[in-house]
Amino acid sequence: MTLAGERRPGLSYNQMVVDRVSEDALDLMLHALADATRRDIVRRSVSGELSVSRLADGYAMSFAAVQKHVAVLARAGLVSKIRRGREHLVLADPRALAQARGALDALEAEWRGRVARMSGLLENISTEVEVTPTKGQDA
Repeated sequence: MTLAGERRPGLSYNQMVVDRVSEDALDLMLHALADATRRDIVRRSVSGELSVSRLADGYAMSFAAVQKHVAVLARAGLVSKIRRGREHLVLADPRALAQARGALDALEAEWRGRVARMSGLLENISTEVEVTPTKGQDA
């Protein structure tokens, strides 16, 4: 695809491979999203740019603590900070959020497959095991 968005003949790529996030980047994202305050900051910043001071107004913590939460999210690539005059604005990165979602969806699919295989094994075992009466029981 060119910068103008048109496809070049003979050139194709797998979007899942292009958008795959590295293990280190995924670790940073999941660590950042493990905290409820940071998840809330991401939720609030998805709808548009918010200043760090406006974000801080919504929490019972210091401005510096909110700045640290924003820094963790920015290091993980989930938000970006833009300086506009004296304000630092926070904006969520939809592509990074989509990558985190894709990684979680892949993990879910992997574990659902494992559970399905275990269920199948247990079903096979239960049908193969023949219950025989033990001594002293009626046949």
